[in-house]
Amino acid sequence: MCGILGLIASSWQSSCKSALSSLESRGPDARQVLDLGEAVLGHTRLAVIDLATGDQPMQTTDGRYAIVFNGEIYNFRELRQELMAKGCVFMTQSDTEVLLRGYEQWGESLLGRLDGMFAFAIWDAAKRSLFAARDRMGIKPFFYSTEQGLTFASTLEPFFKLPDFPRRLDTEALRDYLAFQTVLPPQTMLRDVRQLPPASWLLYEAVTKRLSTGRYWQIPLPGELAPDPTEVMERADRALAESVRRQLVADVPVGAFLSGGIDSGLMVHYMTQAGTKPLETFTVRFAEAGFDETPHARALARHFGATHHVIDAPKMDADLFMAAIHALDQPLADPAYIPTYQLSRLTRQHVTVAVSGDGGDELFGGYPRFRDEAEHHPDSLSRRLLRALLARGLAPSALLRRSLFGADLLRYRHVEVGPYPGTRKDLHRYLNDEAWQSCRPEQTLQLWTDLAQACGGMNSAGLMRADLWTYLSENCLVKTDRASMAHGLEVRVPMLGNPVLDAVLTLPSATHFDPTGKAVLRALAKKYLPEETWNRPKHGFSVPLESYLQGPWRGICEDFFSRAGTIAPFLDSRAVAALWQNTQAGRGSLRLAYTFAVLLIWLERHQITT
Repeated sequence: MCGILGLIASSWQSSCKSALSSLESRGPDARQVLDLGEAVLGHTRLAVIDLATGDQPMQTTDGRYAIVFNGEIYNFRELRQELMAKGCVFMTQSDTEVLLRGYEQWGESLLGRLDGMFAFAIWDAAKRSLFAARDRMGIKPFFYSTEQGLTFASTLEPFFKLPDFPRRLDTEALRDYLAFQTVLPPQTMLRDVRQLPPASWLLYEAVTKRLSTGRYWQIPLPGELAPDPTEVMERADRALAESVRRQLVADVPVGAFLSGGIDSGLMVHYMTQAGTKPLETFTVRFAEAGFDETPHARALARHFGATHHVIDAPKMDADLFMAAIHALDQPLADPAYIPTYQLSRLTRQHVTVAVSGDGGDELFGGYPRFRDEAEHHPDSLSRRLLRALLARGLAPSALLRRSLFGADLLRYRHVEVGPYPGTRKDLHRYLNDEAWQSCRPEQTLQLWTDLAQACGGMNSAGLMRADLWTYLSENCLVKTDRASMAHGLEVRVPMLGNPVLDAVLTLPSATHFDPTGKAVLRALAKKYLPEETWNRPKHGFSVPLESYLQGPWRGICEDFFSRAGTIAPFLDSRAVAALWQNTQAGRGSLRLAYTFAVLLIWLERHQITT
């Protein structure tokens, strides 16, 4: 795992070293810059595979191609053998060189052969072009800008280090952040920087300054006929076992996050099956009542004979809160980020790589919203009458939700705030008129809706797949990536490996739903895990927002809310202040208050303008 940076035909090339320093936590073991004249490539390395000869940037022996790469290619040994059979001679044992020589041999079609989490860029000196790509699920990030040539990086942070790089707010990204608590690609919070979507490639031609992008993989549509449940379970079993086996490749210690739930428990089972020794597992114990899962995790660790580390986290005070938020390159309002930041910091004291159960809920139907909710909220005479009254202004807008059904209700429920005037989800309430008009509010749900429609429609199948490239990639995986890489910890997610994606995404969505949901994983849990693991209520990994916003984080948040008009003149400071006051009085949305707190802290730190 690493940090990557590149500047092509850019006047900022002389700032590469200082910009690269912002990625040090992502790669604490080495930092190198390769100046090729028209292209300057930078890399910070977290050494995981081929510790001796795997340094980057890496070039082919003839100097034509040069690569910077963040991530891991899990099937690199098989690809290496295939390339050697074609006459390729390797100078290292690294997956980086396999990427480099694979692109030399196969070009863009290399992407279809890769099983991994990755963001990489390859400079072709002969064609004066740069080719880049991001993995299927967007586990690893890739940001770029065509302001003065091409600049790309693992996160937004290096752009803030470039002298006079514009810091103009993208109001469409602001809209998405307030709606979904995260920013959706291709937007970023900076108007002059884009992010490459999951499963996408980028080609920049320096001669013409032409930039093009495209997708190399699409989320498969669900099948129509449900296989026999036993066959489904066996298929998933084989796929998960293979994905975990592949993802254990490393030349450094590997451990596992263990929460005591089904997903992380199954990861530890497959690690044991693959012969991982020593097997070390990690759980963080928070002092707050009701958030301690250590008894369940400890029991699971005993079941598998793992060496279990229960890490007592200090109270998540104001200093920790600020440190965690400052580690974000752009705002993310998932409260689970804070404990993930803590868990990663403490786990890194023991291992360099940790396996996580991320993706289980999204891929295997673990959320109630994945069910076909449209069928449970049909239209009715009362709804039609209420809509007629609303259309004529004869009913208060606050009743809008009661008039919705089907896809419209699903869309309404999916956002924290949006284009719903007069309701509690009225985005306009929090933005001034100029920001409201420029943010294109009618597009708030367009990406999510388009993905769902392309993947089966506004039903459980489409909704599950739409979340993969929105909620999963840009919230859950961003949370894990930023929290772990802030401490130089690599986190792997076998649930999202190619064997699992290929086996599961073609199943009908009904396969995943029984009365309790997540049927396939639950069946595997009953086969491999103790009953106390699979026969208990789902427990999310988060923090009790009320106790923190009214406790240790209150002073900091109050300060930022009191200065909202100065920090963010595009907000309606009175509405934002009222939101905060309502939450302190036990009313209003705690999640939205947290969303604004994170935003205000981020905006002040980076001095964003409009």
